[in-house]
Amino acid sequence: MAAVRSLVHRTYETVKAVEDVSFDIAPGERVGLLGSNGAGKTTTLKMLSGLLHPTSGSVQVAGHDPKNRDRAFLERISLVLGQRQRLLWDLPPSETFELHRLVYGVSREDCTATLAELDRLLDLRDLPRRPTRELSLGERMKCELAAALIHRPKVLFLDEPTIGLDVAMQVAVRAFVQRYNEEHGATLILTSHYMDDVLALCPRVIVMDRGSVMYDGALDALARRMRPEKQVVLQLERPVEPRDLASLGTLVSHGDREVVLRVDPDKLKGVLADALARLPIRDLTVRDPPLEEIMADLFAGDGARALPTESAT
Repeated sequence: MAAVRSLVHRTYETVKAVEDVSFDIAPGERVGLLGSNGAGKTTTLKMLSGLLHPTSGSVQVAGHDPKNRDRAFLERISLVLGQRQRLLWDLPPSETFELHRLVYGVSREDCTATLAELDRLLDLRDLPRRPTRELSLGERMKCELAAALIHRPKVLFLDEPTIGLDVAMQVAVRAFVQRYNEEHGATLILTSHYMDDVLALCPRVIVMDRGSVMYDGALDALARRMRPEKQVVLQLERPVEPRDLASLGTLVSHGDREVVLRVDPDKLKGVLADALARLPIRDLTVRDPPLEEIMADLFAGDGARALPTESAT
């Protein structure tokens, strides 16, 4: 009956994808846009790139209003969606490169120089000459990045650029993005659920939750606020009992040869001295809590809602 009633009289609910989102990003900055699924990250990127239009407020990117899609604006930006493909499936990436060259009005000489530089940075080798369908996911992402940069944009929007890639290819993509940023002064806005991407590329993060900005500031400051403690990793010569570790800190994990403890930073020196004196330690490491754990804490319940917004502009 409910299905029949829905045909006669449907009830609609208005859901705001983003609301009161406000931030400034300086030229050449690398900023991570973080949030759980549905937080509004991709919607924000699409508004910044002009694919979606805000119902109120204003957006300025490189001196342009994105919704106008001016040619001068489009020549300065590039949007890379990790789950979308711009390459032509049955043709080699070189054909997509040529199409982009023509669309953006790049001279053949400039395109050749740009591709030579991208080949150096991305190690493309013969990939552009092979049919796209024959390339692995990592090889396709290399070519996707190359296609996105034919016109040498000054603003890069990257939405999950390493999704699905193996660890080695993730490292390669991160290294390339950082070099492009440093060599060309390009502004970078990145969304990713891989915290290694954020750690490697983004000194500043903007945290979104339910369509609003909950935090805007330094990544390390956010980490200290959420998890001020340190983690002490002990590599042991032989197993020890949990009771032998109780006085050192909170036990995070306990294995035969490896122990991880959570320790108050103010007590760290004393804990290290005590551990070295009493335990059969082969190696010892002090580290900050993993960013994945910090993000999990942040989005558990109303964790993000409890964060006061900071200005980092």
